[in-house]
Amino acid sequence: RPSPRCGPPSLHNMRTTNSHAAIAFIALASAALVCVTSIYGRSNAENVGAALTVRPQFTSCGTTPSTRSQIYARKPSRRFREIKEKVEQKPYKTMEAIQLLKQLASAKFAETMEVHADLNIDPRKATQNLRTTVVLPNGTGKSVKVAVLCKDEDAKEYKAAGADIAGFQDLIDDINKGNLDFERLITTPDMMPQIARLGRVLGPKGLMPSIKSGTVTTDVPTTLKEIKAGRLELRADKKGVVHMPFGKATFDDEALLQNLRAIQDTIDANKPTDIKKQYWKSVYLTSTMGPGIQLDLSALNAKEYV
Repeated sequence: RPSPRCGPPSLHNMRTTNSHAAIAFIALASAALVCVTSIYGRSNAENVGAALTVRPQFTSCGTTPSTRSQIYARKPSRRFREIKEKVEQKPYKTMEAIQLLKQLASAKFAETMEVHADLNIDPRKATQNLRTTVVLPNGTGKSVKVAVLCKDEDAKEYKAAGADIAGFQDLIDDINKGNLDFERLITTPDMMPQIARLGRVLGPKGLMPSIKSGTVTTDVPTTLKEIKAGRLELRADKKGVVHMPFGKATFDDEALLQNLRAIQDTIDANKPTDIKKQYWKSVYLTSTMGPGIQLDLSALNAKEYV
């Protein structure tokens, strides 16, 4: 600060002061950058973990993870590592994969068998948005609780046909309160105005009835019978992958193969007409607690399962 006797600072002194401040700021920033690089640039994961004490923002390579789960990812259990070692890195024929998957299903409960099929489609296009239903010949091995939104006078008939819940205003009130004590909801076309008001509750839960999924129907008894027998909605996600259960590990091999063939036939029957290239990209089988097993596409397309 200049002395009052010295008068106002000259332009030269102001420029010199600003230059010194800029140089000091650049030096401070460079020192901070060196510190950050020395901490986050280490390849030793333990040192990085010690440096990232709370809510880490960088991985060991200095990149920002998309989710915290990438940092706090759990190490696979010994059981899973031992199971995975038994799976060879090769495509398997369908029956061979089913038999191996059943051998590896060693959990204390009946594991669900799943198929994950990556299709060469673009679901953003209306003509390639795969969505239909499939009836598994041997069921899913799981009991499904079904509700029917209908007129009160029809509720008794539908309960006799297999519905777990049936009704009109009482069911609407329960849904509005968030009491969704069912896994599938069926309704008739004349109930659609009431269903539309429940979309904010049913939509996020995947319970909204629709014509494409076969849950808006005039033949409620037949639909109930099919759903109880193992009818599922088959649809591709936004990346064109179909995820479907096809039974339990307690099923015999032939029953699982029949269910899987039903899914394959349904996907083939609903192939978009504008797909000229290869339809199936890859198919994997897995179980609830098991590894993924890749299927041989050439054998699958030729329907050579054994």
